[in-house]
Amino acid sequence: MTLDPQPLAGTHIRLLAGQAASGRAVHEVLPARAVGADLFEVAGSPGMVLGCAAGDVLRVTDDGQFEVVERGENLCVQAAGLGQLSLESFAELREAVSHLGGMTEAPPDLRFIVVTVARTVGIPAIEQVMDAWAAGIDEVEWWFGNGDHADASA
Repeated sequence: MTLDPQPLAGTHIRLLAGQAASGRAVHEVLPARAVGADLFEVAGSPGMVLGCAAGDVLRVTDDGQFEVVERGENLCVQAAGLGQLSLESFAELREAVSHLGGMTEAPPDLRFIVVTVARTVGIPAIEQVMDAWAAGIDEVEWWFGNGDHADASA
């Protein structure tokens, strides 16, 4: 799995995640490595932005819109619940994903969870882990955050 690209040297990119109810743009800031004038290799999978994962090379505009120029070796899985997720459920998912060679991250308030797993693991194996985890939690949903593959949603 390629989760550890070249040292970041403090580079971050700001990607458009959508719009708030007020109509204001919502952005997510991600670690990245510059690989060209407007090209960046994403170093961490996003928790709100759809369409990319760690390892992808993006062309990013000033307003945060982006185009995937080159797909990396990872899939991004995002999960959230209507209520707050627990530390116990996060630990269970982290353990299960580690058996796939993946990485699980979340902000301190656990309002969402991000999983990064190598594409080579295969969608069925990822779906099995995510479905088993979600089955034990009320009102939690998960989805593939980079939709570059067919039939990959929960």
